Amino acid sequence: MIRVQTQDFDIGAEIAALTHGRADIGAVVTFTGLVRDVTGGASVSSMELEHYPGMTERELARIEEEANTRWRLQASLIIHRVGKLAPSDNIVLVVTASAHREDAFKAAEFLMDYLKTRAPFWKREAGSEGDRWVEARESDDEAAKRWDEKGG
Repeated sequence: MIRVQTQDFDIGAEIAALTHGRADIGAVVTFTGLVRDVTGGASVSSMELEHYPGMTERELARIEEEANTRWRLQASLIIHRVGKLAPSDNIVLVVTASAHREDAFKAAEFLMDYLKTRAPFWKREAGSEGDRWVEARESDDEAAKRWDEKGG
């Protein structure tokens, strides 16, 4: 399940909805990304996330399907917010559920590495040193490389 939205999400409610009535799930792994108030030593007063509606959802569905092909998942969820966010606001939620923890952990890592480096979102931070576009860090790119050619 994929959602791109402006409104906040309730992590507990999302997990409960995904796992409700599912006795086949033995492991649930979650990742929640939040807006920080400092990046690279500069204060951040807000972050604005942009995307191309339709294209973004199709690409997120494609990568979620790839995760479901690589690992045995009973369920998965990606929620990514867009619009203007303040420090401590939720940005992204990834939930993976499987019979066993290894598949859930690996799939969650794969999805987050993809979201950090290749997902079609554009992020601009405003803060004490003006506005700046946020680029993937080299360490994020290196982490994502491990999944190339079905690796990881």
